[in-house]
Amino acid sequence: MPSFPSPFGSDDDDLFDGYDEFVAADLPRPGEFLDGHDVLDGADHLAFHRLTRDCFEERKVYDMTFNYNLARLNLDTRHGNAGFRYAVERGDPADAVGPADVDGDAVGDDGPEEGDLGRVLRAEFTPTTPFCPQTHTLTIGSFRAWNGLAERHEYDLVRVRAAPMHNQSEAVNDRLVELEEAYLETGDVESESDDGAGVGPNPTGGTGEASARSRSTDAPF
Repeated sequence: MPSFPSPFGSDDDDLFDGYDEFVAADLPRPGEFLDGHDVLDGADHLAFHRLTRDCFEERKVYDMTFNYNLARLNLDTRHGNAGFRYAVERGDPADAVGPADVDGDAVGDDGPEEGDLGRVLRAEFTPTTPFCPQTHTLTIGSFRAWNGLAERHEYDLVRVRAAPMHNQSEAVNDRLVELEEAYLETGDVESESDDGAGVGPNPTGGTGEASARSRSTDAPF
């Protein structure tokens, strides 16, 4: 596994906003996955994103293109439309996923059951380009970091999706749904879905060094 530099300082800090600055112009606009839910802004966004920085650092969720903790993408003024936006899920959304029995209640002996979920957070990731080959790996790594370190925050589940601007967002999000269903069944963020598809090779078909890294068995999450 490669060693990663610290994301908390560099010679080009003037290119980054601070973790205590909410600069809406340097963040992606909330997309369709967050529609109808309570989008985090201001201090609420900043608090969860600082926690995200720490979770990503522990699980080594790094953007290999820029060689920094993925949470720092939100602060990178060179990519003002890229990064994460968050929203607290409202009510019983129609697009919620989870294995269910005939009565509509989630099943599973070990995982957090859908019907028993309390607070759920939605996280939508917008990559820097529509063809970013790391989007699959980064969203899966983010899901595993947030839900694998659930004791760090107040949410019973963090749902993750790629923004529709990505050319393979549908395939990426299908895989994230499978991972979420498996987690709800087992409580294990590394668990694969029943059909065996799991979270295997990158479905985006990207090429080059970043794509090769994303397929590595040494992926840092």
